[in-house]
Amino acid sequence: MTLTRSRATSLACILFLLLLTALSVQAVQPPSPQDADAPAGEFSAERAFATVEAVGGEVHPHGTAANDDVRAWITGELERLGLEPEEVDGVGMSGRLGDQSRVAATTNVVATIPGSDSTGPVFLMAHYDSAEVSYGGNDDGAGVATLLETARALGEGEQLRNDVVLVFTDAEEACLCGAEAFAHADPRAADGGVVVNVEARGSAGPAIMFETSDGNAALVDAYAQVPKPVGSSLGVEVYRILPNDTDFSPFLDDPAERFTGLNSAYIDGSATYHSPLDTPDRMSLASLQHHGSNALALVRELGAGDVSVLAEPSPSDATYFTLPGGLLARYPGWLVWPLALGALAVVGALGVLLARRREIRGVPTTAGRLVLGFVSGLVPLAGAVLASMALWWLMVAVRPGYDEMLDPWRPWGFRVALLGLVATVGAGWFVGLRRSLGPVALSYGALAWLAVLGVALAAFAPGGSYLAALPALAVAVAGLVVVVRTRGRTGGLSARRVVATLGAAVAVVVLAPVVVLFFPALGLAMGAAPALVAVLLVLALTPVVAVLLPRRRLAGRILLGGCGALTVVALVTGFVVDRFDAEHPEPTRLAYVLDADTGEARWVSDEATPADWTARYADTETDLAAAFPMFDDPVWSGEAEEAELPAPRAEVTRDETAGDERTVTLSVTPGEGAPVGTAGALRYVQLNADAVTSATVAGREVPVDGATLDTRYYAPDADGFEVVVTLPADDELELRLVAAGGGLEDLPGFEPRPAGVGVAGSHTSELVLVGTTVTL
Repeated sequence: MTLTRSRATSLACILFLLLLTALSVQAVQPPSPQDADAPAGEFSAERAFATVEAVGGEVHPHGTAANDDVRAWITGELERLGLEPEEVDGVGMSGRLGDQSRVAATTNVVATIPGSDSTGPVFLMAHYDSAEVSYGGNDDGAGVATLLETARALGEGEQLRNDVVLVFTDAEEACLCGAEAFAHADPRAADGGVVVNVEARGSAGPAIMFETSDGNAALVDAYAQVPKPVGSSLGVEVYRILPNDTDFSPFLDDPAERFTGLNSAYIDGSATYHSPLDTPDRMSLASLQHHGSNALALVRELGAGDVSVLAEPSPSDATYFTLPGGLLARYPGWLVWPLALGALAVVGALGVLLARRREIRGVPTTAGRLVLGFVSGLVPLAGAVLASMALWWLMVAVRPGYDEMLDPWRPWGFRVALLGLVATVGAGWFVGLRRSLGPVALSYGALAWLAVLGVALAAFAPGGSYLAALPALAVAVAGLVVVVRTRGRTGGLSARRVVATLGAAVAVVVLAPVVVLFFPALGLAMGAAPALVAVLLVLALTPVVAVLLPRRRLAGRILLGGCGALTVVALVTGFVVDRFDAEHPEPTRLAYVLDADTGEARWVSDEATPADWTARYADTETDLAAAFPMFDDPVWSGEAEEAELPAPRAEVTRDETAGDERTVTLSVTPGEGAPVGTAGALRYVQLNADAVTSATVAGREVPVDGATLDTRYYAPDADGFEVVVTLPADDELELRLVAAGGGLEDLPGFEPRPAGVGVAGSHTSELVLVGTTVTL
């Protein structure tokens, strides 16, 4: 009778944890899209999709006629909604890209929905330009559609308290210059406010709130009111150390610290990112719905609040994470250390109690065994990282084209395989050492590692400490209960299983969603990140496995074999399902460079290893940095025929010497017939010079690193742009000018890609460079 009850309890515990895992994963999935008949005051993805089709109908990078058409369409839609949009010209400048500065003339579209008694503006922002070879259906057609459908829905309800300023920025893909021009010079931004930026880096998945300004506690409270909040404070910590930028970045860089805000994007389906396949038909309407319904609710929440308070940073960042049921758990930053140290203390107390007992139900729990259990915990931690690296190596070995991707086109088979590998490593560690060290020592070692990592994260990434500290605390408390219940008892096995399961439930709720979110965030190319979060879950589940798994060797072998079988089946499925074809091509990057001074032309690729198609043009490793500074690392290249392409020009319009300084004013033009490519505009002109003390480009002062000028001006017209350079009076000014266009179709010797070979979403894809050196 007892045996039957125990088995039933074990089955119920397993089913409960599986159900909780499913609910936790479902919590970070996008909602079903609403059709065009949805209530007028709600966001409808089907209604918004008409905007996506209009924006993503053509490739439209900054400076092109197609981009002008998109801007005019947005202006017309705003007027149709009864607003009074302005097309605001400006010059933006970004210096976030290492030592290089980037400048562009921009035209933003701005419209204000006035509030009844505004305490400050809420800026709802998206960019309307596309990447150089992309249609921009998702990036950022999704953002433009979200803004317009949100504006329409707001017009159907009561007037908000605060002004809502809709900002459609230009030149985000080039240099974040439209957003910087708005923050720098637009009078509507003069007094600051709260910024909500809407982005996309892919074609599917949930809309994740992945970045905030510092001191985000009050804003996170506001975000928690949206219909389906998805995010993790760990994501904010990770994004802050990554070299990635969006239009949100210039507001964070504001020296007057006038702005606070939130940044959201859906990020799965990254194979389309910036590529010619970022088309409207590849968009997930569920993702658009998630973006829009959350943005609308967030704007309503912020629009009803006190922006004068929200625009000031809170005393600390909040720790937050998604819970089942559309909830966002959150607590203030000052609790990070108490929780981390509390978890460490409870785990320590559990260790002392176990060591004093020396044995539980015939299993030794001496201090020595507990220490060995802790040391052995390095096996799953290190094994998960190594397994993720091995998986990616195998994937690239079988399909070399993966080396140019963050994720495969259809990645889920490989993602499950990675989870299977992590589970196999964890099961192998537990089953292999269970008899020699004992399940109690292994369980304690797992908990101790969680507690230690919780403290380490509190020190170096406070927003991520909860991932280890909360599971450690919950499972350790459950462990204390189990140990106390065993004192002098021989029964109660079912109760102990229930208690252990409840502790494990906390770990599932906390960790399972982050595993799912980290897969698209960092991709299988950086699979160590989701693998590390997954192994934290393995460690947290070790005590419940120790209680639920029968002690017989067969049970351990079944567990280990099941994990291994899952890995193999998922891996094979991944390779079978994900193949390169016309709809899911292998990404390749090819460029053409011409040194106008020597007449030497070369095909160039910065692929890690040239694909078979690319190697027909570029198969020799070459250093081109001196002639073409944008290739600052060795690249693959091959000889090419010289094309008839003009070089950019720099003409002196003023040359003055005062004391020991010489100031040269230049007119830089791209040259008549410059390589504009199929997009219809020159991408940029790059200027490099040494011995420079200061410089301005198109009226904006640009940084000079030491004595080196490295700057780009994007999409210059035929009249060019003005550059003013200051240098020592006795020095010559030697400028390296490189004009960057796009499109390889008309170049001599180029043959179109065959089916199954595509253009990678990269700023070097289809690039045409013409360089010359000018001495003045």
